[in-house]
Formats: sequence, C-alpha cells, structure tokens
Amino acid sequence: MHISLTELERETYRKSPVHRIDGRIKIFITLMVIVYAVALPRVDALNFPKLALIEAYLLLLILLAGLEFSYIAFRFAIALPFGFSVAILQLVLKQPFFSSFTVIYTMPFGLEVTQEGALFGANILAKFLVCITAVILLSSTTSMSELVSSARRLGLPKELALLFTMMVRYLFVFWNTLGRIRTAQKTRCFEIWNKRVPRRWTLEQVGYTISSLFIRSYEQGERTYQSMLCRGYNADAHVYVGKKIIGAYDIFIFALTLGIIAAAQILASLDFKFL
Repeated sequence: MHISLTELERETYRKSPVHRIDGRIKIFITLMVIVYAVALPRVDALNFPKLALIEAYLLLLILLAGLEFSYIAFRFAIALPFGFSVAILQLVLKQPFFSSFTVIYTMPFGLEVTQEGALFGANILAKFLVCITAVILLSSTTSMSELVSSARRLGLPKELALLFTMMVRYLFVFWNTLGRIRTAQKTRCFEIWNKRVPRRWTLEQVGYTISSLFIRSYEQGERTYQSMLCRGYNADAHVYVGKKIIGAYDIFIFALTLGIIAAAQILASLDFKFL
C-alpha cells in the first residue's frame, strides 16, 4: 500500500482529545517519556513492567486520537527494523559491563549467543519501542507547522525556527517533484524491481533520479531565496509566532503523564518486592 507524505500530514488535522492538546505539552510529554526510558538501568528485570505500563498509556492515547491503523503501522514499520537490528546484535556481542556470560547457543564462525546479551537486547528493544511510540504519537497528532511554532514558544532560536519553517513548507514541494519524476519513469516503462533488465542499469537510473532531484531542489532553493530577498528578507527576519495560553486541560494531561511515569516507577518495584 502506497502512503504519501500528504496523507500522513492530513492525520495531524483530525479532531480528537489528543489532537487538541497544546503542542508544547505534547513535546514535554515526548521528552519525559524518552528521558525516563533511557535513564532506566541498562539491564534490569523491573524495566519491563515499567515500560509496559508507559507503552499501554501511549497506545491508549493513540486509540483516543482515532488515527488510521495503517498509517500508524507504516510509521512503526519504518522505525522498528533499526531497533530490532541493534537488539539482535546484542545476542552475540559481549558487553564489558557484564562480569560473566552464560552461553545458551553456539553459532557458526565461533559466535556465541549469551543469556546476558539476550537480556540486554530485550531491554534495548523495550526502551526503543516506548520511545518510538512516543515520537509517533507526537508526529501523528501534531502538524509540522505546529511543531515548529510550539518549539519557538519554548525558546527555539529564531534561526532554527526559520530553517524548520522553510523545510516544512518545501518538503511537500520536493515530495511532489519526486512523484512527478517517478510518474514520468513509469510512463517510460521503468520499474525499479524489474528483474528482466540488468541491475546495474537500474542502479544507474536510480542515481540519475537522485541527482535530478538534487539539482531541482538546488534550483528551487535559489529561486526561493531570491524571492525572499525581493520581499525584504534579511538577517534580522524571524518567524512570527502568536501567543497561545496553556489551558487547564493541557495541564491535566501533563500531570496525568507525570503520574503514569511515577506509578510505573513505584508499582513495578512494589509488585516484584511482594513476589
């Protein structure tokens, strides 16, 4: 299934209790979850119940947002292979912070799968999953322009805000340009996965596509910059950001997230103590 960048961005303009949370609060929530997950011990059995509770909370917010499942799955499919690859590598890597290793399986070329490596990999994967879910929740319920505006209200330097604003505006232009190039290639019967043509020739065409997109992007950037200069742009220019008050609902969501993180830290430890 083909999902365009425009369709993904359209999801951020839905009406739901999660979408109407202030962008600054959603950025704080994402940062809190990521910092908490990363700050957990590298290897600890208590990490799993703590992260499971936070993951359940994030998934509940995704359900309340009413997002399309296919779009969420698409975002996860892009990010998860990186986490899985890093976690799987830990099976055969012997980290120096372990004093001893218990070999559970011997692979060819002398590679050994250790119990400690499997536990460390599972911890990495659990942390990665929670962090990615938080980022996906943020990006799926907050438009790109709102993200830039919220970051500017939080004190993002005006130079970075201007760069991000330009990137947001012309990202879709470049995406449409790539779409037109791909359409032109298809009309000429070019298919990247066609096994009937030499692979070297296919790679050359892909290289031509990337170089053509780069040149068009450069030319578009030059035209845009000249237009900005004609309209009075200078080094003192900045992006206008209107004032926006954080309401009681936003404060409640922030406090609720903070409470979930505190509950995960406390309850998981109590459960294991009683066990």
